Order: sequence, then structure tokens, then C-alpha cells
Amino acid sequence: MSDEQFKKVLSHAKEYGFVFPSSEIYDGLSAVYDYGPNGVELKNNIRNYWYKAMTQLHQNIVGLDAAIFMHPTTWKASGHVDAFNDPLIDNKDSKKRYRADVLIEDYVEKIENKVQKEIKKARKRFGDAFDEAQFVATHPRVVKYRAQQKEILQRMAKSLENGDLADVKALIEELGIADPVSGSKNWTDVKQFNLMFGTKLGASADSAMDLYLRPETAQGIFVNFLNVQKTMRMKIPFGIAQTGKAFRNEIVARQFIFRMREFEQMEMQFFVRPGTQKEWFDKWKEERLKWHKSLGFGDDYYRFHDHEKLAHYADAATDIEFKFPFGFKELEGIHSRTDFDLSQHEKHSGKKLQYFDPELNERYTPYVIETSIGLDRMFLAVFSASLQDETLPDGSTRTVMKIPAILAPTKVAVLPLLKKDGLPEIAKQIIDDLKWDFKVQYDEKDAIGRRYRRQDAVGTPYCVTVDHQTKEDNTVTLRERDSMAQIRIPIAELRQHIADKFNLQNWLGKTL
Repeated sequence: MSDEQFKKVLSHAKEYGFVFPSSEIYDGLSAVYDYGPNGVELKNNIRNYWYKAMTQLHQNIVGLDAAIFMHPTTWKASGHVDAFNDPLIDNKDSKKRYRADVLIEDYVEKIENKVQKEIKKARKRFGDAFDEAQFVATHPRVVKYRAQQKEILQRMAKSLENGDLADVKALIEELGIADPVSGSKNWTDVKQFNLMFGTKLGASADSAMDLYLRPETAQGIFVNFLNVQKTMRMKIPFGIAQTGKAFRNEIVARQFIFRMREFEQMEMQFFVRPGTQKEWFDKWKEERLKWHKSLGFGDDYYRFHDHEKLAHYADAATDIEFKFPFGFKELEGIHSRTDFDLSQHEKHSGKKLQYFDPELNERYTPYVIETSIGLDRMFLAVFSASLQDETLPDGSTRTVMKIPAILAPTKVAVLPLLKKDGLPEIAKQIIDDLKWDFKVQYDEKDAIGRRYRRQDAVGTPYCVTVDHQTKEDNTVTLRERDSMAQIRIPIAELRQHIADKFNLQNWLGKTL
């Protein structure tokens, strides 16, 4: 993957109705995007795939939809008012602003690329006899690169934790990190910038209350902990899952929908007995990776990245990183948050947020394991991994979106071979039958080959073609997107034949 691939992702997303720049007729708004007709279907399907995997398949996880507006003390208790900051640095020559930690992480990623090159060369040289773990542990250059990476990340983590922004700048200068745009190394000091959007609640300016647009969905879960536990009679361990909008005033929003100011999260907070958090943290790491892999993109797209710098409330944190066109980046975070959140809300609200454990016959503040994934990032991951240019056996090419069928915006396209002889009428009867179970599209314009290509480009897994033989024997041609294989099938068997392709158990049952 490359910059070239990323440009294709951007143009394809707009051309085929997946993602548009927001308010484009007014020249848009930086880092804000709208999802078009195909995009909203894909987004909804990803959300449903996550939500069903979390709640429908787990008897001890329930859903919630908390409000975007919350009492302002919520954000004082959670630490967002005082500590929700990004370390920013400006380049004096290009006038561009960057997150200092991202500049350093990108530098470390370049070292990682050198490591991967060494591994690739060695794998080629040794073939089946190659032992990657031994090679990484003993090869002098790789050992040196790995030590460099560790030293840089540990120093950055320590400096950020201690608020030593001068040392963060010193590290950037020592590493010789240049502005990616201009190549200049003329940097300002590093400063902290709070990411929350402020707003007002009230009828008049005099009496209005200062509020924030929520920067995450998790706090809505924590303040509702007892409401959910009591009304649903939940016993620990149990989880609360929700999806919803969050807002961050990202100064360095970039990479399309990867980092936006208005975005959607899919979060689950899992409440556990203190002392069992390590075991549950490991379990959820494994479970979440299985969910991602159930989509079939392959192991090479994923890796775990353990945090060097832990948030003040965490005792363990790891990211599932995905191979985006611009490199491996965080897709989902799994955090062991201890009892920080419930304890803080208890302290600031004066209300007890504890659980009585009948097995232990004692009351305690539960610990929390969090799984948090950006829906927009997940959309970008699926979109970028699915978009492929293929050369066919006859030498022609096609652009195809190999979106996992269960997530595809349209499941079936029904195409009459001609716009006459009663073929459109039969096609529309088939749509009327299938539309109760699947998102179906009708298309009668252009030659059949061009219509196939159009459906390939939006990721439709199946095309059904109605032709003159259909009138004779009630069969249609069923064409599969990925293999382009075509079979003849009775109309009466269509629904059952394609239903398996979209069956949740056939996707998640293999891994979860």
C-alpha cells in the first residue's frame, strides 16, 4: 500500500457515493465528512456487525444510548477538563502545526520499516528454514533498531507523563525530525491544547450553563453503571456497549476519515471483580482480534501494539493496529482502566457507585476493561483493504471492492438483459421477493458487462441477470463478485442460495 493507493481510496469514495466532503458547495469544512448513500449502508452494516457480536452473542453484555450532552462536572471527574490535551508543535517556516508525539511515532515507524526490510531479505534468503523470532532476537542491525525504537518511545512517554514538553522538543531536534511538508527543522516550543468543544445550554446568555460536546462515549456508560446494573439485574462480570457520536477539536486532523472532528465510536465497558482484570484484559484482546479477523482480510493486516505510555488511570493498554494505506495505525484500543472512572464519579457526585457481590458477600467498586473502536476508522480499514484493481485472464482490468459480503452496502443487483420483452417486469418481481431480506438494487442501463463492472466497483456480492431463457424455465444467471463465476439457478432457490453468504453465524461462528 502507498500514497498512490490512498489517492485511489479518496477518489473512489467520492465517485461511488461513499464519502463526501461536508458542506462541499461552500468549499467544505476541514476534517468533517458526510457519508453518501453507499457509505451510510456500509457504515450501518459495520455498526450492526459490531453491536450484534457484542450484545446478541453475549448474555452478559447489554446496550445503552447515552446523551451527547452531559452535566459539565462529568468531564471534571473524568479528567478531561484538566488533562485532555494534545502536545502541539508548529514549524516556523511552513507554518504547519503537528502533534509532537505523532511526529516522533512516525519517526519510529520508519525505523520499523527498516526492520521489516531486513526480515523480508532474510526470509527470501533462508526460505522455509527461516526462524523470524530468532532472527529478530539475534541479528545485530535488527537488535540495534529495536533498541532505538524502545529508547525513543520510553523517553517520549516519560516526558509527556511528567509534562516535560521542553524535552519532547529536544527529542524531536535530536532525532533531526523535519517538517514533512517543507523539510524544515525550525520548530516552536511544544504546547498543550485542550481538545474539547465548548457550547452553552440555556435560554439567555446570563443564565446559560457552560457545556461540552462529549469527547468520548465511555463516560455515559460509567454514570449509568448502577441504572443498568439494577434494572437489568446484571451480575459481575458484565458489560455495557454503545455506539455514538463524539467530538474532538483536532488541530491536526488528517488522513481523510482516519482523524475527524466529529466521529463515531463503538465502545464496550466490561465491569469485573478487582484482581481479575489481567485475565479479562487478555481475554478481550483475543476476542476483539478474532472479531476483526472474522472479516477475512488476513493476519498480515493486524498487529498488537502495547502502550509504553499508560494513561494515568490504566494498568494495561494495547492497540489493535491495522495496515492502512499510510501504514500501521491504531484501529481499536483495549484498556484496563482499574476503578478510576467509577471512583472519580463517586467522589464528584457524592453518590455510591458500587456493586454488592453476593458470592463474596462484600461491596466494592468494580474494575473496568474497555474496548474502544472508531467506526469511521473501521470504515476506512474495510474500504481501503477491499479496494482492488485486478487484471483478468483476457488482459482487461476491473476495479472491484471486495467488501466482506455481510458488510456490503447492496447485497444483490437484479439486471434485466434487455429493457423489453417483459424482462424488466420479471426482474422487479424478483426484487419484490428479495427486498424483505436483503438490500437489493435494480439496474437496466448499459450493456450487461458494464453493469457488472459498476456493481463490482461498489462491492455488490451477487448479480442476478434475467434473460430470455428465464421466460422459458424460470431460471436466472447468478454471478458472484469475487470469482466472477456464473451459474444458472431457479428463481425459487435464489433467496436460500444467497442467504448463507449473509448469515451472521457463518461469519462470526468460525472465530468467536
